[in-house]
Amino acid sequence: MQLSDSTYSAIKALCTQGDAFMRTGNLNAAKQNYLAALRLLPDNPQEWEAATWIYVAIGDAHYRMKNYDKAFKSFYNAVRCPNGLGNPYIHLRLGQLYYEQRNHTKAADELTRAYMGGGIAIFMEDDPKYLAFLETILKI
Repeated sequence: MQLSDSTYSAIKALCTQGDAFMRTGNLNAAKQNYLAALRLLPDNPQEWEAATWIYVAIGDAHYRMKNYDKAFKSFYNAVRCPNGLGNPYIHLRLGQLYYEQRNHTKAADELTRAYMGGGIAIFMEDDPKYLAFLETILKI
């Protein structure tokens, strides 16, 4: 299945505007744009590939706001969407969020998946505590 051109264009425009808000630090406005984009998806949004990157964007906004519970829900949804499972970035964020929830067993699993799929570079833009934690699990 494929989204209609008009729906895809509207979703893309909302997400592009949301990305601009993220770059300027207006996280709440970014999140609102991403949520509006998600609402444009037909029934069962998790069946659409666009939902994967929209959930990631929503999750990133929540993550940057340190709203870890909502970020976790967004990334948990993203991993269940097309091409979500095995996506190193999604596994990175899930690992970080499990870490923040003090669920170190699941954090280790998700961070290992991120490392295996994205290498050490995927950890370089975030707090070094996550890589330090992973190094207690894996020999890097």
